[in-house]
Order: sequence, then C-alpha cells, then structure tokens
Amino acid sequence: MDADISKCFDRINHDALLRKLGQTPYRRLIKQWLRAGVFDNKQFSNTVEGTPQSGVISPLLANIALHGIEKRIKEFAKTTYMKWNGKQLSPSSKAQRLTLVRYADDFVILHEDIKVVLQSKAVIQEWLNQIGLELKPEKTKIAHTLEEYEGNKPGFDFLGFTIRQWKVKSTKQGFKTLIKPSSKSIKTHYRKLADNISDKRKTIPTKALIVQLNPVIIGWCNYFSTVVSKKTFAKMDMLLWKRLWRWASRRHPNKSAKWVKKKYFPHCKETRNWLLNDGEYILNLHSDVPIVRHIKVKGNKSPYDGDWTYWSNRIGKYPGVRKEVTTLLRRQKNKCAFCGLTFGPTDLMEIDHIKSRSKGGDNTYKNKQLLHRHCHDSKTALDKKTYPKFRPQDLPENYVWIDDMLILKHDVPMKKDD
Repeated sequence: MDADISKCFDRINHDALLRKLGQTPYRRLIKQWLRAGVFDNKQFSNTVEGTPQSGVISPLLANIALHGIEKRIKEFAKTTYMKWNGKQLSPSSKAQRLTLVRYADDFVILHEDIKVVLQSKAVIQEWLNQIGLELKPEKTKIAHTLEEYEGNKPGFDFLGFTIRQWKVKSTKQGFKTLIKPSSKSIKTHYRKLADNISDKRKTIPTKALIVQLNPVIIGWCNYFSTVVSKKTFAKMDMLLWKRLWRWASRRHPNKSAKWVKKKYFPHCKETRNWLLNDGEYILNLHSDVPIVRHIKVKGNKSPYDGDWTYWSNRIGKYPGVRKEVTTLLRRQKNKCAFCGLTFGPTDLMEIDHIKSRSKGGDNTYKNKQLLHRHCHDSKTALDKKTYPKFRPQDLPENYVWIDDMLILKHDVPMKKDD
C-alpha cells in the first residue's frame, strides 16, 4: 500500500506534538513558534494547528509528530493471524513480515497478505486521528508487486523510484525484485535538460551550457546510483546527445556536419569521442556515474547513539575521530586486520604500519591498517621475533645441507663428468 497523509504540515495537533517533545529545554520555545501566528497580505491569523509553512523546523516537527507510527504497526502485526508451513508464527516473526517505510508524510506498507494490508490501513488511520491527521484517499493506492490487482499495474512508485517484481526462472522464488527510476522521474529530468538546450538559448556559449547541465546530470544520477539504473543512464545519454546535436546544428545552419562535430564535439579523454566540450570544460555523461548498492541502516541506529565505529565505517567520518581512523575503518569494513573481529565502540585500537618504517615502509594508507591494541602488541612481537642465522660450521661431522635436509656425505649421489 502506497499512501500519503493529507495536509500533514497544516493539521498537526499542537498538544499531541508538544507531548511527544517531553521535557526538552526547547519545548517552551517550540510552543511559541507553533502559536506565533502568521502575516499574509498584511493580515494576521492565529495558528491553532499545523507547523510553520516553509519553515526550516517544519520537517523536523512533522517527523516528531509522526514518530511512533512504525512501532504501532509492529504492535499490530504481533496480534495478527499468520501461518507458515501450517504453523502459527511467533510474534517477533509476524512483526518482521509486516514492513512500513516512511519518508516525511509519504509511506508504504509491505506484506504478502492483502487482508493484513487493509487492516494496517485502518490501524494507521486510527493512529493519525490522535494527532489530527488523516490519509489522502486519492493518493492511497494498493497494488501487487508481481501481478495486476484491481486494475492497477504491478509495482508502485515511491520517492521517484519504481519498485516491481518480475517473473524469472533463475531464482528459487520464481521472481526477482528490481528498483528503477520511475517514468515520471525520467520525464521530469529530461524536460529539465531539454529546457536548458531549447531554441530560445541558441546563442548561449558552450562553456555556460556545460556548467548548467553538469550539476543537473550529476545530482540526478547520484540519487538513482544505488538502484538498477545503468540502462536508464545510457538511454538518457542518447536522448541528451540528440538534443545537443540539434542545438549545435541549428546554431550553424550553413555549416557541414563535419564542421559542427569538430567545433562542439572534438576528440577528448584519449578514447572518448562525441562529448560536448570546449577544450576546457567537458559535459558529464549519465553512464559515467557508477552504480553502488545502498546498505540499509541497522535497526534503530542513529548518528547520535555513540556507536562511532559503525558510522565511521558507513559514512567515512564521525565528529571527534581522526579522518585517518575513519578511512581505515571503512576500508577494512569495520574489522580488525589481525584477528578479523568487528570493532566495537569501546574497543581500543591503534594504527599499524604493515611494513615497519625502520625497514623502509612508507607512511601512506596502503602501508597502514587498523588493529585492536592487543592485536597490535601481538603483531609487533611477531615482527621483532628473530631466529639464529644458519652457519655452515654448526653442521655435524660428515653431514651436508641439501634442499633443506641434512644428508650423510657418503649418501650423496656422485655426478659424472660430461
């Protein structure tokens, strides 16, 4: 079920919101903000509900007001009747099978049973009534991710993505889930690119056009770089090139295609060709952005929970921790390079040189690793452990050393001269 909350920022109940804030020292200040009123067309209006429109604090207040909806759904899931292989599931297993994903006032509910989804809708509506909100009927859609349901095509759109399952024979389940940029997102992005290359801007310099297009391309691609987007990126490059060629050709209607190509798409980047550039600035391609899968944040993790090793490994930085440490944590996937165990927030750790500086090792990241303090001590002890060098005079009488073995002299085979 894909749902949206009707007028979320306009109808939040102030008393319910303030109760959720608890005894924070900022409660009194936020209360004053909520009830300060607004001026519109030189007329003052009291604000008895909702949060300030376009205020920087409004999204945070809305999230505070909606906090707890996930917990309510999990509590409801534990009371439902669910079976697997003829056996009743445990409450914790039931809670895991019902998923709610929320971003601001937009959310989706995922479950294999349509009855549970419809019951969840009623539970959420009842919970929203407590804070003065309700679901928007025209934006609430129930769909199946694999098959058509009540005239709705398989899959659903959420935050610019299309989530859908496809029937295949290569998996045990008989289907696979693909998340792609939605058709609406693709059309909106293409329209934005096309507006920058319209005939009205035929005289814009090449450098200025590239400067305007590159941020749009990089920003859009970065947003969709965690899902199945490679074919979409390639298609957008093709459509963009057609637009650019049309733009360049119309600037010089009396010039040949060869001349236009040489002026606007000269050879660059050794093996790259047909890229819009002016010798200094080069247009970025959608397909140049790598696809990197997103890793879900664990459970109820928060950047403020003190688990600095987890967040350093995830985002590569953390307040109060050296960049060198966070970089090594991320490179080692939060594991000690000596014992292989995962680092904890209370573990003592040290940076070790793989090849010691005294033996010619450098001070670059390639020669560094992060270890537990006790692992560092163990490694240092092994590095300094020495063995007595072999001396020929230490051999027993009538013995020789051949291929790491002691052999009697008379057992050594004689070699014939050629």
